[in-house]
Amino acid sequence: MKHSAIAAGVILSTLGFTGAAHAEDDALITALKGGTPLVDMRLRYEEVDSEGADDNAQALTLRTRLGYKSAKLYGFDVMGEFEDTRIVGQVDNFAPEQAGYPVIADPEVTELNRAAISYTGSDALEGLVATYGRQRIIYDNARFIGNVGWRQDEQTFDGTKLDYGFGDFKLSAAYLTQVNSITPVFDANVTNNLFNASWTGAPGGALTAYAYLLETDNVDDSDNDTYGLRYSGAFDLDALKLLLTLEGAQQEVEAGDTEYYFAELGAEVAGVTVKLAQEVLGSDDGLVAFQTPLATKHAFNGWADLFLATPADGLEDTFVSVGTKLAGFKLAAVYHDFQSNEGSTDYGTETDLLVARPIGKHYVVGLKYADYSADDFGTDTSKYWAWGELKF
Repeated sequence: MKHSAIAAGVILSTLGFTGAAHAEDDALITALKGGTPLVDMRLRYEEVDSEGADDNAQALTLRTRLGYKSAKLYGFDVMGEFEDTRIVGQVDNFAPEQAGYPVIADPEVTELNRAAISYTGSDALEGLVATYGRQRIIYDNARFIGNVGWRQDEQTFDGTKLDYGFGDFKLSAAYLTQVNSITPVFDANVTNNLFNASWTGAPGGALTAYAYLLETDNVDDSDNDTYGLRYSGAFDLDALKLLLTLEGAQQEVEAGDTEYYFAELGAEVAGVTVKLAQEVLGSDDGLVAFQTPLATKHAFNGWADLFLATPADGLEDTFVSVGTKLAGFKLAAVYHDFQSNEGSTDYGTETDLLVARPIGKHYVVGLKYADYSADDFGTDTSKYWAWGELKF
């Protein structure tokens, strides 16, 4: 709450400073009147059936985000957004509220979700965007830095972010002082430096280089430094579109060094997309494994979330996905086979299914299912979701 108050104060004081410094009330009023309201509401039911738990966990929650973003005034704009997650009715028998049930990570919380001031350069500074405050940051496919948008309380960051684009190049750097997690108990003061550079002139797509240097304040030996290179491209052939993604990264922590590899080959034919991929999160002799602490983890390694933390022996996730659109519905299916990277342990398999449909420009409804079948890791777990969302 202390950091939230500071961020809110920055916005309010900036508004006052801008008005006083320029003494142009009409310009300020125009910027305020020309702003945009931010509304995002999502009602979701989730049920988790995990072998060994006392009973199924159930949660019916309503997440509401209300905010405002001003129009630009001399290149500056400000925004603020509050977020509230409420349990609806009595459907709330999930940990940590009640012991013995599987965890559904959507606790009741009311907080300042985002509060930031941004400057967009012009003339000599054309292509520059500078943002200070509490903000949402997503790099690439959110595998390393993301907002965990699937959970009701998203992950945001306190700090400063600079983006600069010129031609086919885009450079981004961020200095973070706090991570605001999907559950407030895991909020952390940090000293994180993020660097991401992309070139969209690469054959067929984009080439990205990154360095994410993470450290949790007041935690010994918490340095986590990751350096990587990513290529993502698409090639139009006569009868199909060929999709290719390749990525590799090196991670250095106090306990050892590990590697990350990702390769995906896909094809889009007649509106159907099929992909075959393998993701490897390596292990250093079973002592330490490659971790992605700031990622949107739910989007990777199965929607049942059995691998939010990589096991000590690492993880090799081989999966095939199929997606299409039919009568306005988005349909997707994914099958995962999980193995250890160190040794030869069969962790398990998982099937994920999704159907979602936008209604007009501002509404989405959907159903989602994940079924993890354990071999030598975790327990059999099934998860179900049904939701409706309003956003503008």
